[in-house]
Amino acid sequence: MHAAVVTSFDAPPKYGEYPAPVAQENEMVVDVLAAGLHQLVRARANGTHYSSTGTFPFVPGVDAVVRDQHGNLRYTVVDDSDLGTLAEQTVIDPRRSVLLPDDADPVRIAAAMNPAMSSWVALRRRIAFQKGQCVLVLGATGSAGSMAVQIAKRFGAAYVIAAGRNASRLEALHDLGADETVTFERADRAAEVDIVIDYVWGEPSARAMTAMITARRDRSVPLDWIQIGSVAGQTIPVDSALLRASRLQICGSGIGSVPARDFLAELPELADAVHTDAIAVRARPVPLAQVSETWNAQTDDRIVYVP
Repeated sequence: MHAAVVTSFDAPPKYGEYPAPVAQENEMVVDVLAAGLHQLVRARANGTHYSSTGTFPFVPGVDAVVRDQHGNLRYTVVDDSDLGTLAEQTVIDPRRSVLLPDDADPVRIAAAMNPAMSSWVALRRRIAFQKGQCVLVLGATGSAGSMAVQIAKRFGAAYVIAAGRNASRLEALHDLGADETVTFERADRAAEVDIVIDYVWGEPSARAMTAMITARRDRSVPLDWIQIGSVAGQTIPVDSALLRASRLQICGSGIGSVPARDFLAELPELADAVHTDAIAVRARPVPLAQVSETWNAQTDDRIVYVP
């Protein structure tokens, strides 16, 4: 079969031949209809994600919309193995999938589920989120960040602040539910929020954290800082005084910190929200044969590979 094949961390995958999958016990071979190019997929393929194995060759891809042997449409996540979803076929454990309506758009579902799941699971499974709380999304102009704005509102946030670098792109987030937008330089304006969903990390997050806590009127009020992405850096310097002088509580949300069963439990409701247009999605379908040319493309839309 044809697939996107990674042979080195130093180069994009190449479209080529790969052994056809063989199902083991409790597995089934499925046809891949659409698979998203997510930040996690890129990071695993270039070796920068903590779950990268360094075993070559392998097919990247962590999720997909597939057609099973009975003709059913499914959204599935796959185990961390040499055979991902950027291929004509893959192997799935049906227990790690959710059935979709026959009229579901495979490209839309494949584009949205992974980035939307990051904030959905963070608010549902990593903290005790309560309706009426205020949320700041750092890195809100990206695909996952813009969905986080919508999901926070869907879950009952009273006030959502969207933060990013590009002021013009931030303005568009008002239509998606953002009550206020700020650039990273004005993070002090978000000092009174209860929750931060952070897709940025690195120096911008360090500056924002310092500015917010310094400006916070009552530092005894808890501030849950959920670290999800690290587009600006893998580490930050945290002044010890920030931890002693406030109720800042930093946690991560992702593979390892959230059990697989918790991710799976959230799939049906999230898939329904995406299918029914409750979450706005920007998707760009691309033939899988063009994987090398489009792997590092700069686009506001989530690239979805179609075999």
